[in-house]
This record gives sequence, C-alpha cells and structure tokens, in this order.
Amino acid sequence: MKKIILCFVMLFCTVQCFAATAPETVPDVPATKPDAPSGTLPRAPISIFSTSTDWEGLTRLQLNEYSAKFIPNKNLIGRGLVLYYLDGFPCYGLGYGVRVWLGPNKQHDGTLHIACLYRPEQINFAWRNATRDADEAPSTGLLTCPVSGDREMVIDLNKCTRGKDWQDIR
Repeated sequence: MKKIILCFVMLFCTVQCFAATAPETVPDVPATKPDAPSGTLPRAPISIFSTSTDWEGLTRLQLNEYSAKFIPNKNLIGRGLVLYYLDGFPCYGLGYGVRVWLGPNKQHDGTLHIACLYRPEQINFAWRNATRDADEAPSTGLLTCPVSGDREMVIDLNKCTRGKDWQDIR
C-alpha cells in the first residue's frame, strides 16, 4: 500500500513540475501590424505544400515522371550552383527531387525529379552560388532554362536566362 501511495505522490509531483516549467501560451499575433512603417510589408505565413498535386484528377490526363541531366556552364556554376525547382504548369516537383547542387568538374548532388502532364518547354529555378554543404543562405533570384530531350530532360545551363534578383522583383 505504501508503494502505491508513493507512486501517486511521485506522479503528482512530476505533473506539477512539468506544469510549472511549461511555457505560457502566447495569443495569436495578427498577420499585419497597424503601426508598421509605410513601405514595409508584414511577413505572410507560407505553405510548403504544392497547390497542384491532383492534376490527374482535375484534368483526367496522366502525369509522367521526368528527370533531368544538366549540361554545365563553368561561369554560372563557379564553386557551386544550387538550383531549386519552382513548380509551374504543366509540372510540379516531387519532394525528393527539387534541389540539385552542381559543382565544378561535373560534380553533382541530387537529381531533379518532376511530375508533368507533358514535358515542359522551359522551367524555372530559384538559384544561388554556394559550395555543396551551404544550405542555409537564401537564393539569389530566378533562372529560366529551356528544356529538350524526352523522359530524361536535358537542361543546357549555357542557354539559361538569368532573371531579376529577388530584391528587384515587384
């Protein structure tokens, strides 16, 4: 009997300790601040989920999987080039294949994998120059590349067009 009472006392103390150290709940903060200086925009909540994942259901067309082979451009790659595929009709990126690092001497890390209704004529990437393991920095801007080939698309980086940097886009 003493063991049961001791267990209850220990359980009660443990619950009280956790309750005492638990952080206070903070009320939801509105997305906009009424006193924000003009010219600054509040940061909007983002979603990491694609809004277009049921194209087969919506169009009654069959999606196909595509992968890509890159033809390097030494000036663009430099010490390393990180590409993040930007979803766009008729394709969306498959979660395991939307980031590719291309390095000097034909090194690469990752493979582009997308699902499409048909092979696109061109695709867009968010890009930045970085070494292989530098994943924390923001991307630089938009890179638009023509696509050739079939199920294994060919993306010639020599033919890509560098768009505006993010801070210059309005």
